[in-house]
Amino acid sequence: MLNRSRITSRVFITTFALFVAGAASSQEERLEFDWIFSDAGKAATSLPRYAWLANDVVALYSADLPKIERTIETFDANSGRHRNLVDADRAITAISEMLQPDEPYEELGWPDAFGPNGRWAVYEKSGDIVLLDLRTSSVTAVATTESEETSARFSPNGEWLAFVRDNDIYVWNIEKSEEKRLTTDGSDTLLNGTVSWVYWEELLNRADRGYEWAPDSSAIAYLQSDESGVGVMHYVDFEPYLPRLIKQRHPKPGEANPRVRAGVVTLDQAENTWIDLGANLYEYLPRIQWLPDSKRLAVQTMNRPQTKLDIFIADSKTGEAVHLLREVNEGWINVHDDLYFLNNDAGFIWKSERDGYAHLYQFDMHGEMLNQITKGDWALRASGGPPGMSRSISHIDEDEATIYFTALEKASTERHLYSIGFDGENMQRISASDGVHSIRFSPDGSYYVDVTSALNRPPSLAVHAVEKNKSHTIADTASTIPGGFELLDWELFSINARDGFEMPAMMLKPRFFDPEKKYPVVTYVYGGPSAPTVVNAWQGRARGYYHQLLADSGVIVFLVDNRSAAGKSKHDANTIVNQLYGPVELNDLLDGIAWLKSQAYVDPARVGVWGWSGGGSMTLQAMTSSAEFAAGASVAPVSDWRYYDTIYTERYLKRPQDNEDGYASTSNTARAGKLQGRLLLVHGTYDDNVHPQNSWAFSDGLIEAGITFDMMIYPMRKHGISDDAAQLHVYKTMFEFWQRNFQLGD
Repeated sequence: MLNRSRITSRVFITTFALFVAGAASSQEERLEFDWIFSDAGKAATSLPRYAWLANDVVALYSADLPKIERTIETFDANSGRHRNLVDADRAITAISEMLQPDEPYEELGWPDAFGPNGRWAVYEKSGDIVLLDLRTSSVTAVATTESEETSARFSPNGEWLAFVRDNDIYVWNIEKSEEKRLTTDGSDTLLNGTVSWVYWEELLNRADRGYEWAPDSSAIAYLQSDESGVGVMHYVDFEPYLPRLIKQRHPKPGEANPRVRAGVVTLDQAENTWIDLGANLYEYLPRIQWLPDSKRLAVQTMNRPQTKLDIFIADSKTGEAVHLLREVNEGWINVHDDLYFLNNDAGFIWKSERDGYAHLYQFDMHGEMLNQITKGDWALRASGGPPGMSRSISHIDEDEATIYFTALEKASTERHLYSIGFDGENMQRISASDGVHSIRFSPDGSYYVDVTSALNRPPSLAVHAVEKNKSHTIADTASTIPGGFELLDWELFSINARDGFEMPAMMLKPRFFDPEKKYPVVTYVYGGPSAPTVVNAWQGRARGYYHQLLADSGVIVFLVDNRSAAGKSKHDANTIVNQLYGPVELNDLLDGIAWLKSQAYVDPARVGVWGWSGGGSMTLQAMTSSAEFAAGASVAPVSDWRYYDTIYTERYLKRPQDNEDGYASTSNTARAGKLQGRLLLVHGTYDDNVHPQNSWAFSDGLIEAGITFDMMIYPMRKHGISDDAAQLHVYKTMFEFWQRNFQLGD
């Protein structure tokens, strides 16, 4: 058993000390926008970047030092010792001399990948690739051509480094410093080992996972994408004097997708084999995965409506494939990485929502189900794991027939680590403290990192032993926020929708709250499928601090998750099929607002709404379909789903030619003339996710209707408007918008 009581006590005492110190402070310190986006503000509750190396050693990179002094450190979970791993100054000097960047590197930075033996780290900088020897801090050039090199990844045996150049796959032998080209037909529209934007964004969790090494390092399985039939978007820069034009392949709903197939190329002869799926037609190929024997791979395919997913087992030498499993859902299939093949063909573990909740099942190698492992009116939820991977399974101990996984069993607003036997017996919750736990196990499963926080408990990072009574807190940010800020506490509760569904909700009340007064309210929304905003996790960084500033200015901040967003079950999520961001989500939001306005301390004439991306869409929907909001700020919204991409949009709405009514009824642009309340519309001109045409179209509808509004445009910013200057500006702009419209004081 782990010593959970000791850890919990330490966190409580530290947090308590923070608020006692704040209460006793002079009040000279105040939370301000400039601090939020300063180096100190960004570092206040940031935790170290981390990765497991060999032999139960964790690599760490912390932002709590000046940039030039930051380096890679290690923590040995067995001995409990810390040490600096790299001479950062030497490494930066070597990289700078080698690459001659236009601007000097301010810090070494976190590697793009570590080698499996813990000796090497690879960096992609300025479109080139360099290798850092972690023992000597010396640097070797891997790929420094005029072309851009990306997607560097070590082979499992640590002898090779693969990467992509000009849409072809190359490998580099570390010992011999020799490069080898594995594919030769890459072009502007034919991508080998790298993926199209729509796959990167909607299927691969914003990771360029276009190839996978065989476990024995003998071959690489990869995706080849033909984008020649995909439509092109354009973005116009404001520089130079004759502005450059940027192009992007982006499939719109109902139009052509990239054509994707899977291949295998060997390292020794660069021989290529295409996986032959025969007469099995498909639209998407979201996953390829090697089996433990390095001779076969699993290939997952989906139909265009995303209601059917098939898994095939393919021979890597011949390409011949046989069907293994079919998953069907009347709404859509959620793609994930919880497919685990047991050694010696003992079967596989697979996560499915076939009973309405995400649970684990065990199958034999013929695709026959042996048993359902997890059961209940709760769902597994991905938490932690390798970057870009959507995994609920944290670790599988085959010798003990035990699975470690993360789930919502305790509450839909929390994430916890559990263990269970293959037979579905002896399920136990391992994580003790309330809140959200992000888990990543060491390669041998002896230890795991737990990154955890709660609404009123800042983030911490600790290493725990699975079997031993041993744990070590590496970073605890409870004392890093200036005490004088006296951050306000969130309240977590639930509200019943009209049919009795319990919607998670949370609220931040102003300082010195007086229930006899009437306060304005700003409601933050997102509303997308299985994308909750009401979570028992620390509300830090820009949005969380922004909400604190609103509360300190006399505003109640309110959040409520509709049934689809809450992520409790697939039953709830499927209620939005054919009407994405439609009446189901809106009715739930309005039920939450009805409860809110019934509170004696709420001023019903001063209730606002804001959101970003999907939340921006929800803001437009709420303000064009109801009269409940006096004002709203919509950042980077989808105004008509015909403007978005195929995979996300059609997952829920299906194709426009198959659901014309659904697209028409959910078009905010079509309802622009019905806008009620004052609107602030915000967009970046290089938003390659939610294209600026969304805001242009909605603006045009407002102009045609004679409705005035506020607008803020961010030149050449993408969807996150993410640089410090722009982030500071957008949050200040929204804050001033509420001050004007709700007559707030300083």
